[in-house]
Amino acid sequence: MVTRKVVITEPLGLHLRPAGIFCEESLKYESKIQIKKDTSLLNAKSVLGLLAARVKCGDEIELICDGPDEQEAMEHLAGLLHKEGV
Repeated sequence: MVTRKVVITEPLGLHLRPAGIFCEESLKYESKIQIKKDTSLLNAKSVLGLLAARVKCGDEIELICDGPDEQEAMEHLAGLLHKEGV
């Protein structure tokens, strides 16, 4: 299992479009991928879960990847969260 804290830089946070893109990219990996925000632990492969978290610009989340391709998933997904326009 690997974890990394990430600060959201998308100006509008993880609204529908970036959440959808992030979820779509998460589905490419076999690993279990979760996002922890405050005390909530969410499935990153669920758009509705991501939207329910109400992640805003400047929020710090923890990205958690656990599985056979966890390192590759972490590098790709953490990088995706740092890009403008996810």
